[in-house]
Amino acid sequence: MAAFSDLFIFIILLGLGYGFGQWAERRHYRSIHTREKELAGILVFAERLPPPDPKFKHSSLVGGSVVISIDYFKRFVSLLRSFIGGRVSSYESLLDRARREALLRMKADAQAKGFQNIFNVKFETASISKGKGKQIGSIEVYVYGTALGPGN
Repeated sequence: MAAFSDLFIFIILLGLGYGFGQWAERRHYRSIHTREKELAGILVFAERLPPPDPKFKHSSLVGGSVVISIDYFKRFVSLLRSFIGGRVSSYESLLDRARREALLRMKADAQAKGFQNIFNVKFETASISKGKGKQIGSIEVYVYGTALGPGN
């Protein structure tokens, strides 16, 4: 009987983890979509060198970073997936949110400095807090580039 109650509690906690994790992820995606529309005027290029343009008089290094943690339900699913193999889609959404959030923070930095174009954009990613079994607990994404424009 004790094993049944432990299993029941585990399933309840797993369900709560799923529900709250999905809610937080949807809320974050809504925030990302809103800010992407607001910052759509700031152009981002991976090209190393900008085209020669006399309006590019000032430059500045701009960057954005974010640390996002995985929720317990996704961690449990990824643990199960590691036994089977294949794509770990729970980490894909984590990386997608982190990259987009870091990019938005870099664009906001450029906007605060009065720039409209960012060139030579690079992404750096690091996993943080590997726990038991070397599973990723959270990731950091840092994005940086050279902002060019009339400046402040």
